[in-house]
Amino acid sequence: MNIAGLQKTTLLDYPGKVACTVFLQGCNFRCPFCQNSEILGGGAGDVTEEEFFSFLKKRQGILDGVCVSGGEPLVQDVGAFLEKIKALGYCVKLDTNGAFPKKLKELCGAHLVDFVAMDIKNSPQNYAKTAGVSVDLAAVEESAAFLLSGTVGYEFRTTVVKELHKGEDFVRIGQWLRGANRYFLQTFRDSERVLKRGLTPCSDAQMQAFKQLLKPFIPNVLIRGEE
Repeated sequence: MNIAGLQKTTLLDYPGKVACTVFLQGCNFRCPFCQNSEILGGGAGDVTEEEFFSFLKKRQGILDGVCVSGGEPLVQDVGAFLEKIKALGYCVKLDTNGAFPKKLKELCGAHLVDFVAMDIKNSPQNYAKTAGVSVDLAAVEESAAFLLSGTVGYEFRTTVVKELHKGEDFVRIGQWLRGANRYFLQTFRDSERVLKRGLTPCSDAQMQAFKQLLKPFIPNVLIRGEE
């Protein structure tokens, strides 16, 4: 497993749990607003599996869960990796872009994933430009439909960028994900690591306006940081 890095403690990434976050190398998308651009290409990481599992063993009884993030974790074969995490008694949260529905269903069906956070890049009409590559939208929609079925705990989330998102996008997203358990809007944060420079965040007023456009379809919509 190519591990890019490890955040040893987080109270935010896994709802209701004290967790760590492990970042896996590689991604099939090239979102211009990505904060983890240095790990998108895959390759050897900075943390070995031995180091990671040694850390988990030491934190048994202290941490409740492990967030498996990226990049896109499912570009790698993560099944055996998740089995080892579960064997140590941890809950697993998976961050995914939804491009691999078969893998997602298999992992959840095998009870290797307890919670899924799926990134919704944009409305279906604007997905490719927001993901930075040609997207198999049917695969993304299949993953979203699987989560909406309630088989596993989940949340949807969108990083909102002024240059990429408009009001009509959130109406379309609301129609698409109608009745979702929970949906987060995340304000874009610029940094030197972002894949494309020159992007800007939306104002607080704009974020609130987008939230109101979603609420008729998804009552439990939140702006990250408000909860």
